[in-house]
Amino acid sequence: MHVTPAIATSPLTTRSGSRGIALPIVLMFLLIITIAAAFGIRRATLGEGITRNQLDYEVARQAAEAALRDAERDLFPRFPGKPAGAVCDRSPDRPLPTKFIPSLWTTGCRKGQCFSPPAYLAASNYTTGVNPQPWWPASKDGLWGDNEAIPVDCDFDGGIPIGTFTGTPNINGVARQPEYMLEWIDRATDTLVRVTARGFGADINTEVVLQTYIKPPGN
Repeated sequence: MHVTPAIATSPLTTRSGSRGIALPIVLMFLLIITIAAAFGIRRATLGEGITRNQLDYEVARQAAEAALRDAERDLFPRFPGKPAGAVCDRSPDRPLPTKFIPSLWTTGCRKGQCFSPPAYLAASNYTTGVNPQPWWPASKDGLWGDNEAIPVDCDFDGGIPIGTFTGTPNINGVARQPEYMLEWIDRATDTLVRVTARGFGADINTEVVLQTYIKPPGN
């Protein structure tokens, strides 16, 4: 009787082939996991940056609002005389006049009180830079000035740092104290005071500008 010999399969050969197939699969999964982790880190970092910018914008906005409130206290002081904590005295210029007084409201924004003739304002153009207005940025020839701290001599031009005439305390956590300026605007029908305030965040490049209009008593 003819017997066909059995061919034995080597266990070593089978395991080696399995390892050869599994290795590329493992490497592929590792690559996918690495890419997913890197993408997740990038999204988290980007989200953190956006959140930080939003928070800094909110800080700047609140600082600008604080400057607007300080401007109202400057325009309408509750008591005569120099307030406690104020460096400069605004009482000679108050109460707010019912008509334009050239010595108080100047084209150079002396002590933060500005005036531009109606014809000048009518021809003002931000895009072309014609007839720059006081509240424009310095790059557009605005008149904010560089008063990063409360002026000591009280005879300055440009923006009014918060607390200069009111004694309001400084704001913590900002790169620069908020400031404001006042503009006397004569119109054909009435007179207004335009208040422009700007606030900064923890980053000096984060800036918010707010405006409001106030009608002087008697107008």
